[in-house]
Amino acid sequence: MAASIKHQPRAVAPSKRDFLDMSSITKAELDGLLALAARMKAELKAGLEHPHLRGKTLAMVFQKPSLRTRITFETGMAQLGGHAIYLAPNDIGIGERESVKDVARNMSRVVDLIMIRTFTHETCVELAREASVPVINALTDLLHPCQVLADLLTLQERFGRDLRKLRLAFVGDGFNMAHSWIEAAVLAGFELRLACPKGYEPDKSFMQMFRRAECGILSNDPITAVKDADAVYTDTWTSMGREKEAAQRRKDFKGFQVNAALMKHAATGAIVMHCLPAHRGEEITDDVIDGPRSAVLEEAENRLHAQKAVMVWLLRPEVLQIASAAE
Repeated sequence: MAASIKHQPRAVAPSKRDFLDMSSITKAELDGLLALAARMKAELKAGLEHPHLRGKTLAMVFQKPSLRTRITFETGMAQLGGHAIYLAPNDIGIGERESVKDVARNMSRVVDLIMIRTFTHETCVELAREASVPVINALTDLLHPCQVLADLLTLQERFGRDLRKLRLAFVGDGFNMAHSWIEAAVLAGFELRLACPKGYEPDKSFMQMFRRAECGILSNDPITAVKDADAVYTDTWTSMGREKEAAQRRKDFKGFQVNAALMKHAATGAIVMHCLPAHRGEEITDDVIDGPRSAVLEEAENRLHAQKAVMVWLLRPEVLQIASAAE
């Protein structure tokens, strides 16, 4: 008679963490994530391996396409010794073909970590609530914390680790990137100047947070925002899912282009940032995005290192503690 095999349930942390926004982490955790990302970036360039997640599996759920999100998460998981599974929109049909709850609970039995890039933030929140494994927000219509974390790493590389004296101007749509920058400014303590056309300001709840923290200004004038700024940030005027508004937005955003004339008002040595993809000739000109002030490619690369730090933190928090203690 064959011996019976006892079922061994997957080990799940009793109080797992998620990375859905910048507001749910502490300043100490932010500092630790940036320190770990910088360390792993240096180790990678020195040819050193850091297989902290050997044998772990990441499920990558995409409802919105992305070049950088896919290649950085997939490459990052491979460099950490793990494995990533790409799930295209038609592979799951999350919330349509199958409920978010069922997707979360099934995935939790098989994978160690879930990343989602979706439209509604509520989908991301529900997935995290129902999953027993950590969930990472790789972009929703409300927030983009992975991008801002990579951007903060880029700013530290250019201006030093202490960002509190930094002046960052965001010029464009008060959408998900603006929301995440508000969260980052409140958390890290730097000055944020927002310049959005009338009617395109950030969500009221984020503006309340912004005003309470007294960490910057909101203006409808790009020059006011950019004056003496250390970094000038922009994003596409028409995000995915809003393509029908593109023609009207081009009219409404006239005067909000980041170009050589606007950059003359920034501080000497100011850099230009863009989360990509860029609509060249609309929110930014070729000479600026390709010019010597541009940090756009550094930002894109730093998605890899920042997201590796997040994945390691969620599955092996002791590694983050060691990195923090070493600083």
